[in-house]
Amino acid sequence: MPNAHNDRIASGARNTSGAHNAIATVSLRGTLEEKLKAAADAGFASVEIFENDLIGSALRPAQVRAMMADLGIRCSLYQPFRDFEGMPGPLRQRAMDRAERKFDLMAELDTDRILVCSNCSPHALGERERIVDDLRDLGERAAARGILVGYEALAWGRHVNDHRAAWSIVKEVDHPAIGIILDSFHSLSRRIPSESIREIPGDKIVYVQLADAPLLDMDLLYWSRHFRNLPGQGGLDLPGYVAEILRTGYQGPLSLEIFNDRFRSTASRLVAQDGHRSLEYVRDAARRLLGEPTDIPPPQPPLGAEFVEFTAAGQDAVRLGATFASLGFSEIGRHRTKKVTRWRQGNVNLVINAEPKGFAKSYRIVHGPSICAIGVRVKDAEAVMRRAAALGIRAYSPEGRPGRMAMPALRGVGGSLVYLVEDDGAEALWAREFEARAQPEPGSDAETAARVRDIDHLAAVVHNDEFLSWQLYWRALFGLEGRDANDVIDPSGLVHSQALQSPDGKFRLTLNASDARETLSSRFLAQGMGGGFQHVAITCDDIMATAAETRARGAAMLEIPANYYDDLVARFGFDDAAARHMQQGGVLYDEDGAGNTYRQLYSRAFDKLFFFEFVERGGTYAGYGAPNAGIRLAAQNRFRAPEAVAE
Repeated sequence: MPNAHNDRIASGARNTSGAHNAIATVSLRGTLEEKLKAAADAGFASVEIFENDLIGSALRPAQVRAMMADLGIRCSLYQPFRDFEGMPGPLRQRAMDRAERKFDLMAELDTDRILVCSNCSPHALGERERIVDDLRDLGERAAARGILVGYEALAWGRHVNDHRAAWSIVKEVDHPAIGIILDSFHSLSRRIPSESIREIPGDKIVYVQLADAPLLDMDLLYWSRHFRNLPGQGGLDLPGYVAEILRTGYQGPLSLEIFNDRFRSTASRLVAQDGHRSLEYVRDAARRLLGEPTDIPPPQPPLGAEFVEFTAAGQDAVRLGATFASLGFSEIGRHRTKKVTRWRQGNVNLVINAEPKGFAKSYRIVHGPSICAIGVRVKDAEAVMRRAAALGIRAYSPEGRPGRMAMPALRGVGGSLVYLVEDDGAEALWAREFEARAQPEPGSDAETAARVRDIDHLAAVVHNDEFLSWQLYWRALFGLEGRDANDVIDPSGLVHSQALQSPDGKFRLTLNASDARETLSSRFLAQGMGGGFQHVAITCDDIMATAAETRARGAAMLEIPANYYDDLVARFGFDDAAARHMQQGGVLYDEDGAGNTYRQLYSRAFDKLFFFEFVERGGTYAGYGAPNAGIRLAAQNRFRAPEAVAE
């Protein structure tokens, strides 16, 4: 078979090949000019220009070409060219004439590749011989212009909807200017085995387009046009798909083609930055599957949450300390040089940062008393920092005081920080930074709280346009895995919730977002002026005892209605005495199909900004009490008037 790459170069085609990251302009919000600038600023080397973006632009093609040159990017693909092959009678000649006009336009843009998608027209004929002849004729016309044509099987194509069928046709056409374009959504949405790509020589792959998507059961066209997302934000096996493409020897761009309603209302800068990160992530993951060397350290799932840092000053810090004490925490240390205190219960560390300047102060000005940072335990902090840099995640360094950090930190999506604490040096770090206070006496609250063990999970409330960005951050950097997504009913609207966790379950995180303006999640965002961590869940061994102790200490706990406990009796067969006991403690209950159990106890929210949960997991229960989420939200909604300590 002819070598398409060599033939193309020999014909004088412009060189837009070479492995790099690209993005289709349709993936971004705004005018064509805004999209090109966002792509260049994010580090993309080239773009696919989507036809509608060019048609709607006030810039002429030559001006677009000049703008791309100024930005340091190029057009690596023009797309899409629709309804071409298999057209009857005069429609065939019209298709050929359209192609010639598009080739003229491509010369003005200085691009040498065009996407021809499989025909969806009701007029299209499925005669294979006619399809092959049409593509061969197009190949002759393209070769005369130094152009490569990529034939792509749309998942909803009228006669060709499988990349295996598209490759069979391209192989029969056997023309050096005709190759195949592979699109992960079109292949994976139809569950086509990625191993089938091995049949395609790498030099016949003209271009590769990538998109992830949540696993949904719906019409393919609607799914594609509204729910695609970036690699690492959905449920498709993008690393396996890309690995098979790299296995062929393909050396061209990996490009994003994303249709997503959320992205259409999200700043193009954010989507472009996430997009570049997602391609670095999926390329690295694919190389690891192939056993190929990579310069990026592998993802390190956190070994656990070491601490949660709160920012509060003055009376807010005093009230927050009182809240911690009512929940069973004891102040066990004060920072040697800063206005920072350490509170502990079991293995759970909470920190109050009351510094009058620096990051915590800045965060406090914007968000009020809030969770400004978390610390995660890792095996090798330096390797995590190098992976973060490769993914475009910025390190944090105090302005004007570089090198003064007790531990390395990364910028999070919503502005908070993620500190990295090496697992084998955590205790030494605490001892070095904090002066220990007197230990609790035997029989004290702090001692009886030893049944409290670790941070079970953290929860964040985020803006809708950052919902997928948070997922990508934790998946790409730390290798967290997605668990089943849930839609939770708030009395004022729907809340979308996505759980992420390390493979061993030692670190868990849930993300929540809502379009409805009056949900608790949306009100939290409005109150705190931005997304961030809202909820700390703590594992304990005896939740009924914990419930009794917190109430005895005067903690402001969430009241659960009696109707809930009547329902527990009906659903799970509790006797009335057991149900009343749970009601007195405000404890919620769930169990899975295997009889594993989950008990939950919630505090009221501090100034409507954050709250705490105690959980007791029985057996191998792996969820988060999703059936109880609506009950909890309804209870929290009943306490909307501000009070001294809680909402």
